[in-house]
Amino acid sequence: MTPEGPAYQGRLLPHPEEEVVDQGLGFDLGTLHSRRGILGLLGGVGGMAALAACGSGSTPANRASASASSSAAAASSLTEIPDETNGPYPADGTNGVNVLDKDGIVRQDIRSSFGDSSKTAQGIPFTIELTVLDIVEGGEPMAGAAVYAWQCDRDGKYSLYSEGVEDENYLRGVQVADSQGRVTFVSVFPACYPGRWPHVHFEVYPDLDSVTDYDKRLSTSQLAVPKKVCDTVFATAGYESSVANLAQLTLKTDNVFGDDGGVHQLAATTGSPEAGYTATLTVPIDTSTEPTGGNAPGGGGPVGESGSGGGPGGQPPSGAPR
Repeated sequence: MTPEGPAYQGRLLPHPEEEVVDQGLGFDLGTLHSRRGILGLLGGVGGMAALAACGSGSTPANRASASASSSAAAASSLTEIPDETNGPYPADGTNGVNVLDKDGIVRQDIRSSFGDSSKTAQGIPFTIELTVLDIVEGGEPMAGAAVYAWQCDRDGKYSLYSEGVEDENYLRGVQVADSQGRVTFVSVFPACYPGRWPHVHFEVYPDLDSVTDYDKRLSTSQLAVPKKVCDTVFATAGYESSVANLAQLTLKTDNVFGDDGGVHQLAATTGSPEAGYTATLTVPIDTSTEPTGGNAPGGGGPVGESGSGGGPGGQPPSGAPR
């Protein structure tokens, strides 16, 4: 990712919503030319580079300095994940219900409800992998950070809020980042409901003990799914209503991702309807600044509760209480 958008080998992708292999013939030819040029250069200067690396100037101190410079450069190239609304169905205590203080919320597979609930969300398997990095610490992985993720089901409904699933809590869960700053959730592919591009919400907290205190959040953001993958999934049984909804949207017209077309939130997604999909996204966070995301204007709640009926969060089809 670059400030101007997704790039490969330093070149901006002409179709940022598509995978690298689907950028077109002109882009492919440029990649091939660039690769041949690099190989030719390596053939001519490889020996000199090797000698320089082994010369008297390559001391442990120099190598450490170079490593520190490299880390600083890497950190300076990171763009913080955009802060977004958490509304209108977060269940994090900011809009009525709070699922984060319940036993069972810390889990990897979020497809089924837990506690006194029992329903399992249906749909194509969807694995979400987020890697949380601390920009202030040179882009180091944020091991031990806690991530709360939630999303709608294939009907566009949110558990704990939408009609018919008010007593369910599926498609919500918390994971703690490993030594690489990575968390993984096993879910189902989300629907596209009116006004919103298919997405997954998430909040990042410094540690697991902080999850029940919303004021301690480090970031609130959303993950977007590439259009090509959405088109493939929505052509399968169970996702029929998403087809017409997606046809009315682009990442540029979505009322959350529209600011920049979702360039910093578009997940690299691989898989198939038969095997399921995996979406991966790097989540750089500037821990020295106050998060600006969170509640949607007016509270971001459904009409009749504490907000404007969805606001920037969008309104699921006939699923939210009115």
